[in-house]
Amino acid sequence: MNFQGSRRRGEDGVATVIDFLLSNARLVLGVGGAALLGIATLAVKRLIERAGRAAENEKVEQKMAESWEELSLVSASPTLLRKGIEDVVMKHVSKATKQQKADLCQNLEVPSSEVQPKHEAKSKRSQLCALTLQERLQQYYSSRVVLAPHEVEKAQSLALDICTEIQGFLHSRHQDMPLGEMNLGGSLLDDLQVVSADHACLLVPLQLEPSLWHLIPGEETLLTHPLHWMVRRINMEYFPRGRSYWDRYLVGGYLSAETVVNMFSKVVMETANWPSISSTLDCQVRPVLGGPELKLEIRPESEAESSNQPLFISMLPVLREGNVVLTAQPELTSPWVNAWHLSLYPWETRRLAQLDASDDGCRRLMLKILKAVCKLSPPMRPLQAAPLTNLILHLSDSESDWSKNSLDVRFQQCITELIGHLEQEALHSYFKPAVNLLNGLSEDQVDQMGFMLYCAMSDPDILLI
Repeated sequence: MNFQGSRRRGEDGVATVIDFLLSNARLVLGVGGAALLGIATLAVKRLIERAGRAAENEKVEQKMAESWEELSLVSASPTLLRKGIEDVVMKHVSKATKQQKADLCQNLEVPSSEVQPKHEAKSKRSQLCALTLQERLQQYYSSRVVLAPHEVEKAQSLALDICTEIQGFLHSRHQDMPLGEMNLGGSLLDDLQVVSADHACLLVPLQLEPSLWHLIPGEETLLTHPLHWMVRRINMEYFPRGRSYWDRYLVGGYLSAETVVNMFSKVVMETANWPSISSTLDCQVRPVLGGPELKLEIRPESEAESSNQPLFISMLPVLREGNVVLTAQPELTSPWVNAWHLSLYPWETRRLAQLDASDDGCRRLMLKILKAVCKLSPPMRPLQAAPLTNLILHLSDSESDWSKNSLDVRFQQCITELIGHLEQEALHSYFKPAVNLLNGLSEDQVDQMGFMLYCAMSDPDILLI
């Protein structure tokens, strides 16, 4: 590259090289290598910019030489790239994370420190920064993860009140609709919700006649998807169409989940008297229309609570047969209108509870910490609860020590394992190995999460800010 011309052309040339390296790094190096290259590239760009701002030509040449000395680590060989760039990367990662911890410690200082002697304030900051990872995880759990009991009770009470109102409305308007008792389900009920009590789930059980309906496993359907089950109408020659209430929602001989959801959307979301219900419950209740989900938004009525975030309550039609729970969720089974989603959530939470009960382990606690990390960190936000739950279940097969004293070791191990799964772009379901729980992530999302997690390998504290 010719640097005798204008400085601008030189910078453009370097940018072209850097963009080329970044665009191809993931194909050659995977998530971890691409993360390393990204950090080093940022360092190189900063050095080049500083060199461009130098007034004297000698300083310019010196700065550019230093930049190219670091850039020379980016060899055409992937092996040399991984080894040579590591020192540069870790130098910048260490510097950045130290600054973040310093800022964190400064922010954690209590307001009363302004009137305290300086040496006492410095002592408090030193104590915060000197916390071990085990102590930081416990502090993070108590301050950021766990919900206040009164917050959980309030959300559960409000959800149950909504449940009572909806069930009474359906019984009065559609007395012939065979429904079971509606109940609360999901993470709010199972003490697995983190950060804030902002969502709840109302389960609406549909009652089917066993002699008229047959649940078909996903592997046996034409869709061949393990989680996409179908519900077939049987014995039509003896019990013709119309014998069952749910025959009106048949599509091609199968009970259509999408049609059932559309029915509840019209019957409940668009028909119920929400202003009257809001007045009865002393809160603002309104349906969230326009999407495939049956969702309500609840906001407090009083001005004192107006700053609180809303509570979202989802209605979920379900079918139960033995330990099989099928849900009507078109957003998960689209474009198949007849497909019902096999929910693995009951199996997963039951397994976690059994394992923790058998050895007094901290698996559920670890899951809540990981969920909070993903919820509070924008790069990690696309990672949902299901992959994290299955990550812990898989790790439990190989690791037996899940005591609270090993919380820090298990946390670091979860980070390492998750990086490996992102590298392979696959994290298989514990109960359905054919299901890849990372299928819904884009390449950019995988890269951003890989970058964040790779940095956390050297300093896990950056995930706990």
